Amino acid sequence: MSTPMNRRQLLKTGALLTGGLGLLPPLAGNLLAAGGHPAPADMFDALRHHATDESVMLAAPPELKARLAANENPFGPSLKAKKAIQESIGEGNRYPFMIGRELPNKIAAYENIPSSQILMSAGSSPILLAAAMYFSKDGGNVVTGDPSYDDLPDKAEDFKAKLIKVPLTADYKLDLDAMEKAINADTKLVYICNPNNPTATVVDTEKLRSFCERVSAKVPVFIDEAYIDYLDDPKAASMMDCVRKGQNVIIARTFSKLYGFAGLRVGYAVGQPATIRALGNYTNGIMSISVTSLSAAVAAYNDFEYLHEAKAKTQASKKFLYEVLEKEGYTYIPSAANFVMFPIKMDSNKFGMEMFKRGVAIRTWKFSGKEWCRISLGTMEEMQEFAKAFREIS
Repeated sequence: MSTPMNRRQLLKTGALLTGGLGLLPPLAGNLLAAGGHPAPADMFDALRHHATDESVMLAAPPELKARLAANENPFGPSLKAKKAIQESIGEGNRYPFMIGRELPNKIAAYENIPSSQILMSAGSSPILLAAAMYFSKDGGNVVTGDPSYDDLPDKAEDFKAKLIKVPLTADYKLDLDAMEKAINADTKLVYICNPNNPTATVVDTEKLRSFCERVSAKVPVFIDEAYIDYLDDPKAASMMDCVRKGQNVIIARTFSKLYGFAGLRVGYAVGQPATIRALGNYTNGIMSISVTSLSAAVAAYNDFEYLHEAKAKTQASKKFLYEVLEKEGYTYIPSAANFVMFPIKMDSNKFGMEMFKRGVAIRTWKFSGKEWCRISLGTMEEMQEFAKAFREIS
């Protein structure tokens, strides 16, 4: 009898790769057809139950026309970042000792916090892993939304923590009141993704600030602000002020989204000094980031002209998508990020596979009794490819 595997174990064994790496049974016969390509009948169902953005992209057809599954910024990185990469290549033989100080110092100055309260990382994923390991080391539970970004919660579960998943509100936002009520004596961490992924909804800023003040007095609150830059006033919406006030709040940020650094890998966490030191024991910190990526991040940080331009292009793609959906008779969840979630009128497995066949990569979910598609906002050319494929099957 086969042993069930979670989604990370599948990725570690290579079970969702579409060629070159051997598949483990029983997925081998279901996921791959002759020639090493995904078998349409079962592949998307397996992906949905063990899916990450990575696994979906790895299973995408080679003739992909629109890469709309991983919430990437298709317009970046900025010209300043590209220039900095070119100019720093000659320093690629050096460890990032010196440039490694510059970026956290810039962040500290902008956020008005000591640099000792910043933990740098190669993207925010290692920080999520560090938090999962640290806060689950003694068991207990993690409170999170459902659905929400599951990287930290799922990894905490791998390390033997229990998950308490709290359903969203009727308007698909994190239910802060219900999450607070779900906290018990065994709770080690509360995880808040705001704006939330996959719904692209954002909670009321003052309500979240009040939540952090109350809850952090009892249990640490982890705020994942990966998509905060897409809001009209990111600084006002951030919970950074909670950290400045000494509350037990951890904030994760990444350059992977609006900055366009998904492949360059730069992120950081902000929190109280003791917490940052503790999480630092579970990461390689600044030494995990290349000299070129750090140089690019220093050049790009708070390049508001570029950020405004990339956000405007994203808004144009979003407007186009809204119009396509409305014309085809579909509703959607109003988005505060660079992706949109909308209910579909067929089985989500079938929908995903039909889009794949047409060269469009998207993500699907099932929750609240509905079948859903999450589409990342791409270039206008990619959005037009989506629209063409969508009209054929909608």
